Amino acid sequence: MCLYFDIEVREAEVSQDNLCLTAERAKVLIDERTIGVCPILGSTYNGEYEDVKGIHDMVQKLNKENGWDVPIHVDAASGGFVAPFTTPELLWDFRLPGVKSINASGHKFGLVYAGVGWLCFRDEASLPDEIVTHLDYLGGHQTSFTLNFSRPASQILAQYFMFLRLGFEGYTKVMNEALYSAQYLRQLLGALDAFEIVDKAHLPVVAFKLKTTKHYTLYDLQNELAGKGWQLPAYKCPPGADQVVIMRAVIRKDFTRQMVLNLFRDIAHAHDSLINNNCKAFSMDKLAAEIPPVGVSHENSGILQV
Repeated sequence: MCLYFDIEVREAEVSQDNLCLTAERAKVLIDERTIGVCPILGSTYNGEYEDVKGIHDMVQKLNKENGWDVPIHVDAASGGFVAPFTTPELLWDFRLPGVKSINASGHKFGLVYAGVGWLCFRDEASLPDEIVTHLDYLGGHQTSFTLNFSRPASQILAQYFMFLRLGFEGYTKVMNEALYSAQYLRQLLGALDAFEIVDKAHLPVVAFKLKTTKHYTLYDLQNELAGKGWQLPAYKCPPGADQVVIMRAVIRKDFTRQMVLNLFRDIAHAHDSLINNNCKAFSMDKLAAEIPPVGVSHENSGILQV
């Protein structure tokens, strides 16, 4: 989008101990020509929620002191369909007056197949007329601000169905179940003592790095797991921490406790194989008994403990 509209992008660097944008990091990049600050509710790298309220309050203070009107856009592609149901008390949305727009992906935790995304504006005044296209050749006056032009409506119908079918209560249960499974995987990986967890358990995403790269790298582990049918990406962190390589597992709504055990078993076998150059038998019974699944089964309800 910035390339399309010839907008200068200012990106804050991160650090190894904090992979997110902070109010302090954002403040030095803002001036009178800034047209928006964009915190992320659910980092692509480790699933962590950035401090939207802290960044918002800093921007509001700058606006008041300097007579500016710098808005906040929240990239909630992942967290937009999780936070409202798991942490409703978290302030990140239009309850903050400086938040003018929010995007969310229906094809991630919105539970719809790929292709649907949502962009919500606080009010009509928050949508600049410069990016709106007016047309009347389809029979009557219409407006559009997309860059994709003609798109099928099937994903919209699917999203509408999910809203009606699940409702707020259903989405809450689905997201909490995914968080339970993610927490179970975190505990299992922690017991293996080869990995360090680098996520904050905000999303159903488990991100981790190797405690040592003496024997192998996460790219090696990625290749081993691909041979078992698992797609777990390994990648470098953003500038400022780009010497750190991490891996993440995104837990879907249909990812059962047994699938968590299967994934961990394959990770453990791959770990042993890469260290010893041959795959040893790995006993799951003792470890599974010591670390029971957190949360509840799909037939019951409960509260996530992290």
